[in-house]
Order: sequence, then C-alpha cells, then structure tokens
Amino acid sequence: MCSVSPDKRRKMESALEQLKKYTVVVADTGDFNAIEEYKPQDATTNPSLILAAAKMAAYQHLVDQAIKYGIAKGGPEEEQVTNTMDKLFVSFGLEILKKIPGRVSTEVDARLSYDKDEMVARALRIIALYEEAGIKKDRVLIKLSSTWEGIQAGRELEKTHGVHCNMTLLFSFAQAVACAEAKVTLISPFVGRIMDWYKENTAQKSYEAHEDPGVISVTKIYNHYKKYDYTTVVMGASFRNTGEVKALAGCDLLTISPGLLGELSKDHSTITPMLTIQKAKACDLEKVHLDEKDFRWQHNEDRMAVEKLSDGIRKFAADAIKLETMIKEKMLNVKNGQ
Repeated sequence: MCSVSPDKRRKMESALEQLKKYTVVVADTGDFNAIEEYKPQDATTNPSLILAAAKMAAYQHLVDQAIKYGIAKGGPEEEQVTNTMDKLFVSFGLEILKKIPGRVSTEVDARLSYDKDEMVARALRIIALYEEAGIKKDRVLIKLSSTWEGIQAGRELEKTHGVHCNMTLLFSFAQAVACAEAKVTLISPFVGRIMDWYKENTAQKSYEAHEDPGVISVTKIYNHYKKYDYTTVVMGASFRNTGEVKALAGCDLLTISPGLLGELSKDHSTITPMLTIQKAKACDLEKVHLDEKDFRWQHNEDRMAVEKLSDGIRKFAADAIKLETMIKEKMLNVKNGQ
C-alpha cells in the first residue's frame, strides 16, 4: 500500500483545511447554513449581519418569537423594542451554538459605546438570556466597541462578572495595548477596513498582502502580545480578500465571511504560518503602558483609527436603528392582530 507524501497531501488539502491547522477559523455571519457548510470552531455576529439575516424568510420565526417575548415583558414601547432586540440577538446566537463546538460573539448596542455602565448592564442582560436558555457564559463572547469606555466595561465584565469579551472596531495600536492591559479575552482588529481607508486617503490604490496596512497592523499587535505574554488573544477580522487571510495564517483566530471561506475551500495553494510566537519573541518591540490620557492622545494621533472607529460605530448604530424600525412595524401588526 503506497502512502501519500506530506507535500502531495498538502496539495490535496484546501487552503481552508491547512489554515485550520495553524489558526482557529471563525465564521463571520448570522446565516446558519453557511456555518454548517464550512464547519468553523466559533462564529461572530454584529448588528449588520443580524439585520441581513432577519430579513431572510428562513429566519422569520426567530423574529416572531423575539417580538412575542418583548411584548410579554411589557413596559413602554422603547423597553419592549430593546428586550426584543436582545432576545433576537441571543436567539440567533443559540441557533449558531447548535452548529459549532466553540463560542458565539454577540454584540452590545453600538449606541452605548461611550457609556461604560450601560454596556456592562446590557452585557449582563444578554448573558442572563443565554443562561435562561441553558447556555453557560463561557460559550459566549460579548462584543464591545473598543472606545476607552468600552475597554473599561470589558475590564469590569471580565474581572467582576467572569464574562468573556470580544473588543471590536479595533484599528489602532493604542486600542490594542489598552485591551491587553484590561485583560479582556479577545480583540478583533479590522484588517480590510484599515486598507479601505488607505485606498481612499492615499495615492496607493492596491496592495500586495505583505504590504497591506491592515495586515501590518495585526502583525504588530500579535507580535507585541506574544512577546510580552499578554493573555488576550488576537482575532483578525474584516477581510477583503483571501490574500489578507493567508498573510495572517498563524494568528490566534481569524473571523472570515462565508464568501471568503468558500474561496479558501476551493484554493489548493500551500499555506504556511506567517505569524508565530518564535518570530514574535524575536521582535524589537518595546513594552507600552497607557493610562487614559496616553490612550486618548495616542489613539487621536492615528487619523485612520479615529475615523474608522467613529464610522464603524455610526454604521452599526444605523443598522441597529433599521432593525428596531422593522421590529416596531412587526410589533404593531402583532398588537393589531394582523
């Protein structure tokens, strides 16, 4: 019986299968069918993804159930809508958890991004809804915007409540340092959105993977974390092409859209780990400490990060408002017996 050589076996394996050997692959979607197809370890959702999924006929039953829950909880309309939104986000999370072995990320309303106490309260409500459904909090990551207030909410949730956090909308090195010092579980630096900004604001309109500003940013963050043994892990997010994904092979986790997961599953090129702890340890990077004043100044010095953080919060807030509008209309129909 002839055995297949390791090189030949690699050629037979898809890029996605190879990537899974070096990096935890996460599906960035609210579409359960895509999750079933690509078999990721974890899954991430956000208001934009939930809005898209909530418009699909296949998921109307979840929307209907959430509305019934919100109405039954009572209170003013605004409170009913908020309770419905939380229930809907958790309902999608519960369905996703049936299809993955790991964790789901559920996002706190982006409109609370500058209110630490409200973010903590909303996060605890989301965790309580998961626990009511029989899901332990260690299978859930609470997504918070990486504002100073969001990072401090993450610190409190982790330290006081044992709730694991995924810090999102992360674009600057200052944000990454503050998250590590807050001892949050995980950060999601946005690769593609960083490149988008450079394409829009500089003369360069295309980038090879190794010179991609988003790839460079995540590589620096990963190296800093590993060199100084921070417990926070790095999950690259917001990819525009498979080249960016491959250039970050070896990162702790990568969250990838179904479209790019599909491309990687058909790609049979060889994947090698680009990020490793050994390379990180050998890096010439100084340890950085940031208090609030230093954080605000250093983040402010990065024009791209300031603009993309603000833009990201506005976009997630706008999609949350669209989802609320849809819920209000459906709620009115239910109350009117339609």
